[in-house]
Amino acid sequence: MNRNALKWILLSAALLEPAASFAQVACTRDGLQAATNLYIAAQGKGDPSGMPLAMGLAYMENMQLVDIQSGVIQKPLKIDFHRTLVDPATCQTFTEVIVTDKTRPYVIGTRLRVNHDKIAEIESQVTQPGDWLFNVDNYFKWSPGEDWGVIPTGDRDSRDTLVAAANAYLDAFLEKKLDLVPWGTPCNRTEGGIRTGKGVPDDSCQVGVPAGVNIVARRFVVDETIGAVVAFCTFGVGGLPDTHLFRLEKGKLRFVHTLTHVPPGRQVPRGPGPAPSSQK
Repeated sequence: MNRNALKWILLSAALLEPAASFAQVACTRDGLQAATNLYIAAQGKGDPSGMPLAMGLAYMENMQLVDIQSGVIQKPLKIDFHRTLVDPATCQTFTEVIVTDKTRPYVIGTRLRVNHDKIAEIESQVTQPGDWLFNVDNYFKWSPGEDWGVIPTGDRDSRDTLVAAANAYLDAFLEKKLDLVPWGTPCNRTEGGIRTGKGVPDDSCQVGVPAGVNIVARRFVVDETIGAVVAFCTFGVGGLPDTHLFRLEKGKLRFVHTLTHVPPGRQVPRGPGPAPSSQK
């Protein structure tokens, strides 16, 4: 084999390699997990060039369109923990990302939407120091140890049940109709870096919510296999970018995670309800 022929073979292999990896991305559970894996790798390197991005990609941070070239995805982050919801029904994923680096701490919630074999949307809820109750060390202390494992097929809640539970919880912030929320025990709420429970069997998420806050513009990603649903929403009319992530078991709430971005000069629209107490 001559040298030119060998160069052509090596070049062809190099060109085919990314195409082969991109072809894994699809609107299936495995294909969506492949998209998430590429996102995690990209965020770790601060380089999204290894992701199969659609020509008309929408890249958003905290509910604002952002140039991907200036986005947080361009920052190499050492990811300490992540978990993912996979939603083949809507071709979406949601990934909770925890970065405890003291110089660049984040808790990020990222939604991907896949269109055929391309990633058409990347939307990240980016929280960092200065955001609502932010404490990445506490978040990392609690989130990885929670059980968000696969639920046996016969015990899984339906998509409608999961979305209804999320809506009931979010609706309670307006008129405080707490009796409509499917509270479970034990249940723990982690809000930014504050947790309601103490790790005991009677931990409850029913510790009060503020009233008079209309949580609007709700969009959901649902994963029935792990009993999870996340709502991208706005905390208060014209309010703050927010995500609420829920885990249910047999129709009852077990975990609630809240990420709320507070732009400079803005305040959280709290009502008279109590805030969760901190756990040291």
